[in-house]
This record gives sequence, C-alpha cells and structure tokens, in this order.
Amino acid sequence: PQLPHGHMPLPSFWKVVEDALQQSGAQLRAFCQAFETVTPSPGTQPLTPAEERKVLSLVSKHGPDKLYQVTSNISGSRDLDLTLLRGQIVALLQGADTKGNTSRWLVDAGGPRGFVPAAKLRPY
Repeated sequence: PQLPHGHMPLPSFWKVVEDALQQSGAQLRAFCQAFETVTPSPGTQPLTPAEERKVLSLVSKHGPDKLYQVTSNISGSRDLDLTLLRGQIVALLQGADTKGNTSRWLVDAGGPRGFVPAAKLRPY
C-alpha cells in the first residue's frame, strides 16, 4: 500500500513526523497536568482565549449545531482515538466509526481529528 506521505521529499516527510510527535507530546503533557490539578466540578467551564478561538473556527467550519463539549477526560487507547480533557469543545464530523459503531464518533478537535466515545460528549 502507498503511504499518504510517500510522494514527499524525505526532509518534508521527517518534518511531518516530527510535528505529529510534538503535537502528541504536547497533548500528553496537557493531559498529565490536568490530572495533577484538581478537576473542577462539572458544568460549563469558562474557555481560555485559545480555546475560544478554536471554538470560533470550529463554528465557522462546521456550524454551531455540530459542537459538543467533552464531559469527562478521554484517554484514547486505540489507533485514531483522541485524548481530550473535560470541557474541551469538538465538532462532530460523523456519528459512527469506520465500522459503523455509533458509540464512537469522529470529531474535529480544532486540528487533530479522531474518534471519541459518544457517551462522553454533550451538545454545547
């Protein structure tokens, strides 16, 4: 099978790999920090300015009716799963995974896209 980046020159390919690893590392650090801090009570949490910009970009791309808020921390365990923190806003892309399983939804987290458990999302 042809790799999606197989046509790239090698330096560009390594840049893509490096960026993906850095993004994963940053997500992991954020995830660890969130567990170390006491998580606030459920309810709508105030958004940081960066998160607000992300929400605005998701609304402009997908429309306000597609936005969901993560109700508890999600630790992605399978390929293509996202690791997200409670309170994060995502946009629904598809209400099922590639096998048609409707308990896993495909979402856009404002950059990374992947699957999350539908039970951990509520309309925003």
